[in-house]
Amino acid sequence: MREKFNSFIYSFPVQLVFHHIRRNLALVILWILFIATLGGGIGKIYGIHYLYLDPEYMNKVGFWSFFLVGLAFGNFTMAYHITCYILDSHRFTFVGILERPFAKFSVNNSLIPLIAFVVYVVLIVRFQVNNEFAGATNVIMDLLGLLLGIASMLSVFFIYFRFTNKDIFKYLAGSVDKRLRKAKISRERMMNKLTETRERRYTVHSYLDLKLRVMSCKNLQDFYDKEAVLKVFDQNHFNSVVIELAVIFLILFLGTFMDNPYFQIPAAASSLLLFSFLVMLIGAFSYWLRGWGLAFVFGLFLLVNVLVRWGVIKGEYQARGLSYDSPKVTYSLSKLNAMNSQEVFAADSLRMIEVLENWKAKQDSDQPQMVFLCVSGGGQRAALWAVNALQKIDSTIGSPIMDKTALITGASGGMIGAAYYRELELMRKRKQAIPSEPEQLARMGRDNLNAIIFSLLVNDAFFRVRSYEYAGRKYLKDRGVVFEENLNNNLGRVFDKRLIDYEGPEAEGLIPLMLMSPVIANDGRKLYISPHSVSFMNINNEELRDNDYKIRGVDFNQLFSGHGANDLSFLTALRMSASFPYITPTVSLPSHPPIEIMDAGISDNFGVGDASRFIYVFRKWLEENTSGITLLIIRDTRKNAPIEPRTNSSLVDKLTYPIASVYNNLGNIQDINNESKIEGLSTWLHLPVNVVEIEYNTYTNISEQYLVTSKELERKQLERASLSWHLTTREKQNIIQNIELPNNQKALMKLREILVE
Repeated sequence: MREKFNSFIYSFPVQLVFHHIRRNLALVILWILFIATLGGGIGKIYGIHYLYLDPEYMNKVGFWSFFLVGLAFGNFTMAYHITCYILDSHRFTFVGILERPFAKFSVNNSLIPLIAFVVYVVLIVRFQVNNEFAGATNVIMDLLGLLLGIASMLSVFFIYFRFTNKDIFKYLAGSVDKRLRKAKISRERMMNKLTETRERRYTVHSYLDLKLRVMSCKNLQDFYDKEAVLKVFDQNHFNSVVIELAVIFLILFLGTFMDNPYFQIPAAASSLLLFSFLVMLIGAFSYWLRGWGLAFVFGLFLLVNVLVRWGVIKGEYQARGLSYDSPKVTYSLSKLNAMNSQEVFAADSLRMIEVLENWKAKQDSDQPQMVFLCVSGGGQRAALWAVNALQKIDSTIGSPIMDKTALITGASGGMIGAAYYRELELMRKRKQAIPSEPEQLARMGRDNLNAIIFSLLVNDAFFRVRSYEYAGRKYLKDRGVVFEENLNNNLGRVFDKRLIDYEGPEAEGLIPLMLMSPVIANDGRKLYISPHSVSFMNINNEELRDNDYKIRGVDFNQLFSGHGANDLSFLTALRMSASFPYITPTVSLPSHPPIEIMDAGISDNFGVGDASRFIYVFRKWLEENTSGITLLIIRDTRKNAPIEPRTNSSLVDKLTYPIASVYNNLGNIQDINNESKIEGLSTWLHLPVNVVEIEYNTYTNISEQYLVTSKELERKQLERASLSWHLTTREKQNIIQNIELPNNQKALMKLREILVE
């Protein structure tokens, strides 16, 4: 037994794993991160693992999407083998005298990639069966595509090395040595390799040949020859550099076609290409710089940081439609005070009352019920849920809810869904053809993440040099713009509009007002984006008499009136309200200092605060012209979710809990604040106030419990759609079917009683 154990421990594949853990830990960590991501250990709440288990290509999951992921996985594997071979083949001297040394080294170096591959296949099968409801044939085709992709990429690499590394015998050593003498750096590095080889030799009893047969190293261990080391170095280092350059060229080449959907490979494939690039960088730094690698990386980071600060590298992401060539507007307290005078407040309020009068003129009653639609953020999950809920609301009340709605507020994905549904209503009134309800849901559920990740890899991760024109102005291409275009294409290009294009329809009462309110990162104020001037949202009229008031918001139209505010792309306005951290980049506006925009959900994810503020400003008009108000809140989270248990917390959990708890409870904190605001409506608004909440809820069966078990909570969380711009088939079905739950049906009936009966 001990002999078998020693044979296993001192086999070449196992010794390579030990060596990588000891000397190439960064490479091993990349594989660990990959496996952890597959299993949902990293980014589970954002559905990152779904990108690998359910990759989409051209809006389809199947053979070709898995084939492309297989190609990228094969590339990642070969990048790992090449890097390890360059760094470590000289430490195992017997490799230098084997025929086709690189191929045999790769076979023995495949233990870690093989483990990752097996885990990947098992998780794909489980996911496709349990979440995509795929049959055996579909699963087999998916795996076949993955395997063929991997095999194709491995074949390309091995064919290349087969022909470029074929001369491995000693008679080449003379010419190799001559070439190395001409390259001072290469020769110096080679001598370092010889020194490392003498310092430590690994004990290896056996290795696997290309037919996976166990071969003894007994007669090879003591072989040592300068010429063999020279051949290992010269042949494979040069060929590997060619391969690395080819991969980098491929990435840059794909960037030139980033707008072509055929070249927008699955996000999983893009991330694997990024992993490959990181492996190559690690290998290059380790090989050439040795102990100076970390210092070089740190120095390179400082250099890039300085270049961004000096403007040599463009670090800002611009808003389509705004002019960045005009002198920047000053963003200061004095500017805000000048923008929020009593005269401006009065003028904007009177113009908005005219809009409200036009809305009232289109109602069936002299004292209509006014609906305020508040939609929560939550990525594509919230967008699909909003459209689904609005469809069911229309069928329940028997008429378009948009006709009864005066204002739409909210954040992120919910605003995108509501904007799409509002646009369809405008198209209907203009006698334009609109897609059927199932088609509307299908369009809203299409993937929006592949294009973003692909653009991040081939464009934003390097230097953004590609430009485009919009409204007569030139801008640099970035992943935010790619997201906007992909979303527009998914929805049938209904959003080829500027912000000003909605001024007329909103003013005439054809569609509800839509008020977007992303957060200004500089000071936490809200930036109110609307085709109308809305300075009344920034401060109370009574507070204008007090010199010590604090301005709570900024009117986008006023602040950037000289920079083409009206030309702002409506898609960009939506995206500014949905700036998903690190996925869609934060927008910089042409001001001094530059205004950086964050997701609206940070301040008010449900839009209740903005709706309450609007109601307060026009409370007198509402009391005279309406029979009451209804806050229709469509939220993608449950208000009274069960309390999560905290048991067996790790040290990391304990250290991060103070910060993590604030972040995780941000929605609960906003709910509590919103409840106080809704309660306050009854004290100063002399009208009936109705609240109808339709919520995406996966905790129905445990709603009566205040504390649930970890296992049950985990099961419910698995049912919940991820916070992402990509949804699986099961997630889409779960979102669509959720409207049938008793709590949502009860809310629909309540809304019907308010608006119809």
